[in-house]
Amino acid sequence: MEEEKVVVAEEATVEAPEAEAPKENNGERRPRGDRNNRGDRRPRGDRRGERRERRDEPKEFEERVVFINRVSKTVKGGRRMKFTALVVVGDHKGHYGFALSKAAEVPDAIKKASEQARKKLYNLHLVKGNTISHEIVGKYGACNVYLKPAPEGTGIIAGGPVRAILELAGVQNVCSKVYGSRAPINIIRATHQGLSNLKSYKEMQSLRSKE
Repeated sequence: MEEEKVVVAEEATVEAPEAEAPKENNGERRPRGDRNNRGDRRPRGDRRGERRERRDEPKEFEERVVFINRVSKTVKGGRRMKFTALVVVGDHKGHYGFALSKAAEVPDAIKKASEQARKKLYNLHLVKGNTISHEIVGKYGACNVYLKPAPEGTGIIAGGPVRAILELAGVQNVCSKVYGSRAPINIIRATHQGLSNLKSYKEMQSLRSKE
């Protein structure tokens, strides 16, 4: 009887390590927090921080929506409704642009107009006091826009469309008056026509000497 007990004890000691072997092969599981940090991957918090930094970066050109209108086209199946957006862009340093675009939705029309305005920019020469060099009248169709330089501290005395294009162009002191047509696009084009015909001090001096 004693020999049989010894044999049973030996068998138990031999079988014990075989039962524990699978546990050693499986190994220890990593906590969930370590799975996201495998290799060179960055945690999600850093990516969100990078996106926020990109959003906070100052834009080179500022855009302003001057006018939005709903238009319709009558076709065989009925009416097709669309929206037009008039957008002015500028960097407050003598560069500005404007565009009028049409799309099925308002955000798409604004985006389209903004892209077109950035493609075609105009330059404006500013004089001392961030004003224009001399008086001028811009004309387009039935709209006339009168622009007059003003001393420093006056500000921009102008209506909505004229104020938008002058502020984004960098003009800070000017007086204006609109005559004739009050359509926003005509006012913008008349103002641009006047700003594009401005002459520098030397050019005006040479013209006056010839006269």
